[in-house]
Amino acid sequence: MKIYSPKQIYEADKATIAKEGIPSYNLMERAGGYIYEWMHKRLQGQQVPIKVFCGIGNNGGDGLVVARLLLKNGYNVDAYIVNCSDKRSPDFLKAYDELKSASKKWPELIKKEEDFPAITPNDIVVDAIFGIGLNRCPEDWVKKLFVKINDSKAYVLSIDMPSGMYADRGLQKDDVIIHSAFVLSFQSPKLAFFLPETGKYITMWDVLDIGLDPEFLANTETDTVLIDKPDIQRIYRQRPQFTHKGMYGHSLIIGGSYGKMGAIILAAKAALRAGSGLVTAYVPQIGVPILQTAIPEVMVETDNFNGKVFEEIDFQTEANAIAIGPGMGTDEKTVDAMSAFLKAQKAPIVIDADALNILAKRPSLMEQVPDLSILTPHPGELERLIGKWDDDFDKLEKTAKFAKKHNIIIVIKGAHTITVYDYKLHINTTGNPGLSTAGTGDVLTGVITGLLAQGYHPMEAALMGVYHHGLAADIAINQYAVEGLIASDVTAFLGRAYMDLFAKPEHEQQQ
Repeated sequence: MKIYSPKQIYEADKATIAKEGIPSYNLMERAGGYIYEWMHKRLQGQQVPIKVFCGIGNNGGDGLVVARLLLKNGYNVDAYIVNCSDKRSPDFLKAYDELKSASKKWPELIKKEEDFPAITPNDIVVDAIFGIGLNRCPEDWVKKLFVKINDSKAYVLSIDMPSGMYADRGLQKDDVIIHSAFVLSFQSPKLAFFLPETGKYITMWDVLDIGLDPEFLANTETDTVLIDKPDIQRIYRQRPQFTHKGMYGHSLIIGGSYGKMGAIILAAKAALRAGSGLVTAYVPQIGVPILQTAIPEVMVETDNFNGKVFEEIDFQTEANAIAIGPGMGTDEKTVDAMSAFLKAQKAPIVIDADALNILAKRPSLMEQVPDLSILTPHPGELERLIGKWDDDFDKLEKTAKFAKKHNIIIVIKGAHTITVYDYKLHINTTGNPGLSTAGTGDVLTGVITGLLAQGYHPMEAALMGVYHHGLAADIAINQYAVEGLIASDVTAFLGRAYMDLFAKPEHEQQQ
C-alpha cells in the first residue's frame, strides 16, 4: 500500500475534481458521508452524546458535514467551531451554511478557554480541527482544548489525523496532540502513524477510500510504502519437487564470544528455519562444543586462537550469504579481525549487533562494506552509526542519506520496522510488543541471511525476513502471550509463518 504525502493527496483532490467535473465541495460531502456511514454502522442510532469539534479549514468542513448527517438522522450531536484563525476555506463556509440550513442547532463558537464545553467520559468526540493541513503550532488556548479532550477520557474519533500531529515533521517541545482511540485516514495511512514519537497517540486506525481518482493514485510514486501479505506473496519463490539442500544456499553466521554464544545459536537456527539448505557458524574455539550440542544441524568453524573472542576471521566455508555480529563483542582484536574480513568481501552481507558497534567505533570501515549489504540496527545502534536526530522524521532523513551514501539497506528495528533503501521507506505490518525481548534481533539476522543464501535479492530478503519474523511472533503470542514470548519461540514458529502466507481466510475455509 502506498502512503501518500499531504501534497500528493491535495494533487489527487485536484485531479479528481478535474476528471469528474465536480465542485471541490462535492469531495467534502463525499468524505463526510463516508465518515457518517462508518459511525452509523457502529452506533445504530444509539443516543450517546456526540461532540464534533471543527477547525475552520477543510478538515473542519468534513466535521460539519458529519455533524449535519448525524443530526439529520436523529443522533444527539453538538457541533463546535474552534476559531483558531480569521481565514476560512470556501468549502468550510459552504458546509457551515448547509448545517445551519438543515438544523436549528447551530454550531457554537469557541474563541477562548472560557468557551470550552463540558466533556465527559460518556461522550464521543469527533476531532475535525486540523487534519493534515497543520503547518504551525496552535495557539495556547487551542492546545488547552486538546488537553481538556485528552483528560476527559471521552472516546475520540479523529478525521484523517489527530489534531496537533504534523504530517511531515516530528514533535517540538511544547506540542500537544489529541489522543485518538480511532483515526479514519483518507485514502491511505500517514507516515506519522508508524513512528514511535507520534504513533503512540493513536490506538487504532482505518483507511477510508473517498473515491479519489484511481488512475492518478496508481500512477503516483510514493517515497513510503506499507508492506503487507500480498507484497510478500509476490516475493516468495515456491520450491520444485525435485530438489536438494545444495539448491537452497549455504549461510555462514559469524559471531559469538565468551558468555554470548546464545546469540549465534539463535541466528544460526533461524537461518535454517528460514529455509537455508546449509548453515555454518563461525565462532571462537570455546563455542564449538556449545554449538555442536545446541544445534546438531549446523556445522561449525573456528578461528585458530584458543581465546574467548575473535582474533581473526578466516574460514573455509564457501557461503552464499554471510552474517556477522551476533554476540561477537567489540574487543580491539575483534575490530581488527572484522576490518580484515570486510576488505575481502564483495557480495552483500548482513551486519548486526556488535558488528554494527564496530562500524560505529571505526567509521572508516563503512567504506569496505559491500554494496547492498543489509544493516539491522536497533535505535541505539542506529544512533551510534548516523549520529543524533531531532525527531523521527529527521531520523528517517539521516538514515536515508547514510544508506544512499554507502549504497546499503538499513533495517530500522522497532514497533513498525522500517527498511530504508535508495531514499524509499518500506514499513512492516507484522510484529507485536512480545518481540521486545533479548535475542529476537539475532533471530531476524538469521532469517534474512537464510533468505539471502537462497538467492533472494537483498531487498527481497530484508522485506520478507522482517515480515516473516514479525508474523512468526504474531502467531506465537497466541500460545505464549506477549509477556511470555522469547526469541527461540519466534524461530519455532517461522514454519507456521510460511504456512500462513498462503492460507485461506477462515471464512473461505468454512465455505
